[in-house]
Amino acid sequence: MDTLSALGVPVRRNIIELLAKRGRLSVTEISKQFDITSSAISQHLGVLREARLVNVTRQAQLRMYGINPEALTDIEAWAKTTRQIWETKLDYLDTLIQAEKQHDSK
Repeated sequence: MDTLSALGVPVRRNIIELLAKRGRLSVTEISKQFDITSSAISQHLGVLREARLVNVTRQAQLRMYGINPEALTDIEAWAKTTRQIWETKLDYLDTLIQAEKQHDSK
C-alpha cells in the first residue's frame, strides 16, 4: 500500500499524530488511546508499516513503533509538487480573469 492510501483512514492518521507527539510506543500504549481493540490497532500498524510510515524495533518482549521520517519526507515532497502545479494553474487563471476584466472595461 502506498503512503497516501495508508493515511486515508482517520485512525491511521491519528496513530501517526500520536507517534509524532509521544515518540516510540508499544501496541498496548497505542491501543489505550483508541476505542478499538488492540488487534485492530495491530492491523492498522501493519498497514502503516507496509507503507513504510512507521518502523518497528524490539525492546525486550515489546515491539515499539515509531515514525519513519523518510516516508514523511516523501509525503512532503509530493504535497510541495502538487501545490506548485496548482499555484501555476491558479496564477494562469488569475491572468486570464484580469485580462477579461480589462477587456470588459474597454
